[in-house]
Amino acid sequence: MTTEAIPDSALDQLFRTARSFNGWLDQDVSDADIHRIYELLKMGPTAANMQPSRFVWCRSPEAKARLAAHASQGNQSKILTAPVCVVIGMDQDFHEELPWLFPHTDAKSWYAGDAEGRTRHALRNSSLQGAYLMLAARAIGLDCGPMSGFDEEGVTQEFFADQAKVKANFICSIGYGDKDSIFARSPRPEFDTFNTIL
Repeated sequence: MTTEAIPDSALDQLFRTARSFNGWLDQDVSDADIHRIYELLKMGPTAANMQPSRFVWCRSPEAKARLAAHASQGNQSKILTAPVCVVIGMDQDFHEELPWLFPHTDAKSWYAGDAEGRTRHALRNSSLQGAYLMLAARAIGLDCGPMSGFDEEGVTQEFFADQAKVKANFICSIGYGDKDSIFARSPRPEFDTFNTIL
């Protein structure tokens, strides 16, 4: 099977003209939209298919208020006015799920005795899954506003208190972006600035 390049219009929507939004239009994001995003993002690759992310979709005003209470002042309105804001958590005991997620071999044993390594893998792979989430949201016609200006421990206790090994990684508002809320795009470096081909 030959993989074909997607059209320029799709590349624009995912990357070139996509922006990180600070404000939102008054348009709903449905449960069906949330499910569509997840069904796409879960297909993105993670090491040994570990799937360490744990997602909390704050959609109700009450849930968004709980999240905003732990955010920096500049990020609170970005959370409260968004149709939904997702907490991307990372399960540092992801290896417990590997017997069914990666049944080809005893992958659980690779991580069982290495708590520090599990933390590193959970951070790296949940960050990947958070990026897949943003691409999935953009792919179905939504906009994103990722942010890290929040009290990580506070958000962890607020949303993952019953899961001792799950920690908050970052958060991302999702909806229909208000174009008046963004400023001119910041510079992007040319290839030779940060790349080397050996």
